[in-house]
Amino acid sequence: MNAIKDVKKGSLNTIRKEIQRTHLLLIVVITILLSVGGAYININANAVAVDQNLHNTADLISRLYCFTKNLSDDDFRAYFNSVCSELPNVDVISIVDSENVRLYHTNNSLIGTKFDGTVPDFLANEKKFHAVDENGPSGPQRRTYAALYDEKGAYCGFIMTIILKTSIRTVTERTILLFIAVTIAAILIEIVISGTFSRRIKQKLLGYEPDTFSSMFTIRDNILESIHDGIIAVDNEKNVQFMNAVAKQILNCEENDKINEINEKVFVEKFLCSTMKTGQSTFGIQEKTNGGTELLIDCIPVMKEADINGAVAILHDRTEYTKLMEDLSGTKYLVDSMRANNHDFTNKLHVILGLIQIGEYDKAVSYIENISIIQRETLSKVMHSVDNPSFAALLIGKIARASECNVKFILKDGLHFKDSDIQLPSEALVTIVGNLIDNALDSMNMNISLDSVGKATGRELVFGAFTKPGKLFITVTDNGCGIPDDIKDRVFENGFSTKGTGRGVGLYHTKQLIESLGGSISFESQTGIGTCFIVSFKQQ
Repeated sequence: MNAIKDVKKGSLNTIRKEIQRTHLLLIVVITILLSVGGAYININANAVAVDQNLHNTADLISRLYCFTKNLSDDDFRAYFNSVCSELPNVDVISIVDSENVRLYHTNNSLIGTKFDGTVPDFLANEKKFHAVDENGPSGPQRRTYAALYDEKGAYCGFIMTIILKTSIRTVTERTILLFIAVTIAAILIEIVISGTFSRRIKQKLLGYEPDTFSSMFTIRDNILESIHDGIIAVDNEKNVQFMNAVAKQILNCEENDKINEINEKVFVEKFLCSTMKTGQSTFGIQEKTNGGTELLIDCIPVMKEADINGAVAILHDRTEYTKLMEDLSGTKYLVDSMRANNHDFTNKLHVILGLIQIGEYDKAVSYIENISIIQRETLSKVMHSVDNPSFAALLIGKIARASECNVKFILKDGLHFKDSDIQLPSEALVTIVGNLIDNALDSMNMNISLDSVGKATGRELVFGAFTKPGKLFITVTDNGCGIPDDIKDRVFENGFSTKGTGRGVGLYHTKQLIESLGGSISFESQTGIGTCFIVSFKQQ
């Protein structure tokens, strides 16, 4: 287990280490290249400077020689010894006459000796100065020769200025050491700056390492692509930053870039611009795509502190939600049916127990047989006549509740409902029929007639539902108290009810729902006799 953790930790640090290694390598390579280049340029510049210094010194000595050549030998030597002491950048100065005899040499012991080296041909070569690398008594050296001429312009000797190779090497080594020191200092400074910059980036990344974000991005992509809802994210410039495959399919963004751009722009302008302007979330926006898909759209702003950085839209396929609601509705009414049946069966068990206790065994058997037959017939008729599970569960539940209320629930002959005949959401159908049946049961509870033993009698609810391709006809008839003529025009008003305050919304919402689906509702009623509600739908 620890080994696995170590591997994961190592993989998560890969990007950070790679960045550090790359950054450090770039720093070292670039700094070294710059230093090598600088050192090379500096060494060449030093070589040029050495030659120039030798030339300048030779020129100076030649001028001084013109003023001092008539001095005595001792004064001549003393004078130029003092001059040489003031010229630290030149190791040797030698003045040679036309007979190649040294008139002066920095090493005074060589004064008066013959110069046996190669003398440039000043007459053949018009150059005033000649710089060469040669070996002398002091070892390898860089020499500069400058011709001397008398007042008449006749050649009378030459001046030789020398810097030893050891001196040049010392300067070169000092230059190289300086550049190495500068390079090391630059690398150290760059490492410190790199570390500081890396920490600042980490702070801007909320304390996470870059590789953590890479891992998080991969996980995010996998999650967002695996869900069944469409997701679209835009920045504050209205540019789409993310769109998962479901959203692309919903918006038909899979053909070409031009169509993608148009569809994305239309969607952003229509739904997300207002969210980014107001900063308010909007939920449950209903929209129908060109392909006929019904959507529920949630628009949520993306906030960073008080600033709006963009917005996210979540696209829900309404068909899936409708199916889920249908399943939940069917379950709900099945539960209601079981609860009502439980209460009804308890009552029937009390009757059976009473018959057994008084010894009426034959009547108890007959009573049980009749109950079984009625239950089987009712359930069989509903299940065979209605192929919508939610609608069938509703009817079974309402039949059980009617029995609990001592109301006879009658299914009309020819009851027939086929889902493929009419395109209606199951939750809408359940709402409409449920409200009408509940309204009929309430009406009969207000008009109760009792028999000799105090039991309500004569209460019946007749229900019919019939479909043909494109058509649906529903009737709910009760023999309740009926609707008085003076309030018939107000039955569908919002909040109007004869049953007390806080009521009067069922029929209003039922009518609104029916009409929103393209249907119609009407009723016929007679006081003291009953009421019949009629609902019809026609679709092309």
